[in-house]
Amino acid sequence: MNIVFFGSPQTAIPPLKAVLKAGYSVPLVITQPDKPSGRGRNLKPCPVKKFAEQNRIPVLQPEKIRKDKECLSVLKKINPDVNVVVAYGQITPSEIIYLPKYDSVNIHFSCLPKYRGASPVQWALLNGEDRTGITLFRLDEKMDQGDILAKKTVRIRPEENSMELEERMAESAASFLVETLSKIATIQPRPQDHSKATYAPLIKKDDGRIKWGKDAESICNQVRAFFPWPSSFTFFNEKRLKIIKVKNLDQKPEEPVSPGEIMNIDEKGITVGCGGNTLLLIEKLQPENKKAMSAHSFSLGARIKPGDTFE
Repeated sequence: MNIVFFGSPQTAIPPLKAVLKAGYSVPLVITQPDKPSGRGRNLKPCPVKKFAEQNRIPVLQPEKIRKDKECLSVLKKINPDVNVVVAYGQITPSEIIYLPKYDSVNIHFSCLPKYRGASPVQWALLNGEDRTGITLFRLDEKMDQGDILAKKTVRIRPEENSMELEERMAESAASFLVETLSKIATIQPRPQDHSKATYAPLIKKDDGRIKWGKDAESICNQVRAFFPWPSSFTFFNEKRLKIIKVKNLDQKPEEPVSPGEIMNIDEKGITVGCGGNTLLLIEKLQPENKKAMSAHSFSLGARIKPGDTFE
């Protein structure tokens, strides 16, 4: 079977590896253009391009695939049996979607129709879900609305953040993809129940700002959901602090607390009052322009004391 692979980030690599290991032919990888990175703003290739080049697979990087006639021409010459799409990052035109014999298969990290959109893993964690899933579906012109080929549930581990969950789901999706491709000629696609659809819109950088008026559980979910990007953050003495690891103490203080107030400091970390008279323990953080460290170490250098407040 001839497969053209569309993907860009690190999470797309396990499925690509699995397809190659299973013996399928991948004559072409399509991925995002190189992007400026770092202080020098030098162009940097995405992880999938690096992997493809290491494995001597030809790569195309159209700026706008919907308008790229050369890309379409190359695909027509290859005449793939199926396109596999994993977090590619561009809207694919119908001429490419329906070109292969078995159309285009997309891997989505949720149990569709739940959490359609760009950030399904983050929103599942943000909403405190204890499980999510992997859906393989036939791509169409509408966002995540194509017919389902296969679907499986994934349990979310306690304290697991979005990076850890995505990495685990990518590995699981890899074997699931190969299993599905092996019987793609006989699978009967199932339409989604659009009345049950929910959405996971794109996360913005400022969404990471912690609002201490929320309860401790909600803030814990936010910290897990937004690691490593955009990260959850607060301010102390006008300096930005990236909050990396926290714990909901799941206990009510004897006296009412003010949101953002530092209640206690010890070797375990910094205890902060939150909305709903709840308590949160900050275990690990990263001060502005410094390396990540334990909250206790930060408290010693910053001379934080109980009664101080975060923004």
